[in-house]
Amino acid sequence: MVKLTAAATKSIPRIIIFALTLVYGFSGLFFRDPWKNEDAIGFGGMWALFRGDSLDWIVPHLAGRDISLGAPLPYWMGATLIELFGPWIGAANAARLYSAICFFAAAIAIWYATYLLGRRREVQPIALAVGGQPDLKSYGMTLADGALLIFLACVGLAQRAHETTPMMAQLMGISIVLYGTVRGLDKPWQGGLWTGLGVTIVALSSNLTLSLIVITSTIIAVIASNARLRYRWTITSTFFGIVGVLIWPALWYIADISPEWRHIAQEGWRNTPEMRLLPSFESLEFLGVNFWAYAWPVWPLAIISLVHWGQTKESGAWRAPHLCIPLCLFIGCFIYVLFRSQANEHDLMILIPGLSIIAAFSLPILRRSFISFIDWFAMFSFTVIALAIWIIWLAMVTGYPEQIANNVARFIPGYESQFNPLAFIVAVVITGLWLAIVRWRTSRAPKEIWRCLIISASGTTLMWVLLMTLWLPTINYAKTYRHVSARLVQAVPNVGCIDTSNLGYAQLASFNYFTKLNLQDDPSCPWLLTHSQSEASAYARLNNKKLTLLWEDRRASDRDERLRLYEVIPE
Repeated sequence: MVKLTAAATKSIPRIIIFALTLVYGFSGLFFRDPWKNEDAIGFGGMWALFRGDSLDWIVPHLAGRDISLGAPLPYWMGATLIELFGPWIGAANAARLYSAICFFAAAIAIWYATYLLGRRREVQPIALAVGGQPDLKSYGMTLADGALLIFLACVGLAQRAHETTPMMAQLMGISIVLYGTVRGLDKPWQGGLWTGLGVTIVALSSNLTLSLIVITSTIIAVIASNARLRYRWTITSTFFGIVGVLIWPALWYIADISPEWRHIAQEGWRNTPEMRLLPSFESLEFLGVNFWAYAWPVWPLAIISLVHWGQTKESGAWRAPHLCIPLCLFIGCFIYVLFRSQANEHDLMILIPGLSIIAAFSLPILRRSFISFIDWFAMFSFTVIALAIWIIWLAMVTGYPEQIANNVARFIPGYESQFNPLAFIVAVVITGLWLAIVRWRTSRAPKEIWRCLIISASGTTLMWVLLMTLWLPTINYAKTYRHVSARLVQAVPNVGCIDTSNLGYAQLASFNYFTKLNLQDDPSCPWLLTHSQSEASAYARLNNKKLTLLWEDRRASDRDERLRLYEVIPE
């Protein structure tokens, strides 16, 4: 139990938290190209659907490559957004609205799930002898604000939450499953519908392994929780979940696709991304190295919450819904990441919703020393990062400091920086707001329990907005295939098809978007485009063909990648 006054649970003004969420969510979505790797692949699938036929919609794949990209929901959403908004804002910008929808839906679901849990009797502060403790609604809203700020403050989400990857839909689906399960505690029909919708989203945006893990974790959470969900939630969630999961395979038979394409779809749903039967050492090593920085400051707050609430004297403390439900979903998602063949930062997104809700319940019991540590660490870190971003930008635009300008030119040769007045104004405004927040936090001693998060959430937003204003042209130049695609078009004879069977997914997706070349995974094509000389040589030996190098190039920022175009001559 905790002791709190009503003053400590005064919620953040709505305009502030709305503005912070909107600025963070929309920054970096526009005025750029698809970026290597996953961002380009995700957009490539959406672009293929937009330009393709019914088969492309039923089994999403890259144009020219008959390999499924996995479950279709992210590509359905992206292609639809391109159709609706592409003529107005461009295809790539329209597709990234998918990321915004997923991000905001996840944020709303996390907020409402925490709000409902924060109103439950078992988490309420002790009634004070003289009164003045917070009411149920105020306490729930304050904890919900805290969960949202924790979600925004998660450092690792900054770039990954703004890319067109299936993991964004998975993030949304898992967040909605959490909300639906919690909502089912008091409104079974409504909660069951939301839980079924969340399961549907997960199933139609991930592989079968994650879908089964999320379903199993939810069932375990419901059974283990000391707040029983009624049969109405079970019936509703089961019905809508089953219907949703069956949508995609039903389309295979309704459209009467060939057995070959049905097999491709089934394989994609089963093993995209690639899974293992046993935990992967590579994924475990990746988690051990990267999770702590990625999920800062979520994980330390979650540990404090688990330790405190798990040690309360009440019986069945671990079975309380505010711990049991999000913890079961987190553990399930953690197990899933361990069974990935090789996890990456995108996979870690699905760990954050459950952790954010658990972490929010640490706010009423944080010691002043720990609050000061988080505040000062965030203040120092993000101020240094912002200062570095400004200095490097100044060097790129003016050439001074000269040493920094030379370093930038060495890493991205050929890039010519230009002054963008609008980006400069936005960067100045966001920096000014950061200084105002720092001044407010350091000049006062606010009592609100969310005070230790406003600096972290604002700092993450500051960092991301500065990068997406001052540095956006530079980052875009370094990560796009636009320029190398233009040079490829100039080098290719305007006849025949180009075999891309030895080309990576990101390159193929980018070249399909930036060029009008006839790219096919077809060994009979007279030209071969590859990013691996050894693979091209092995291909030639295997097929008794001779390769003549016509063109070689790379992105300016990539020293390892070598794109080569060969003329294929039968021996």
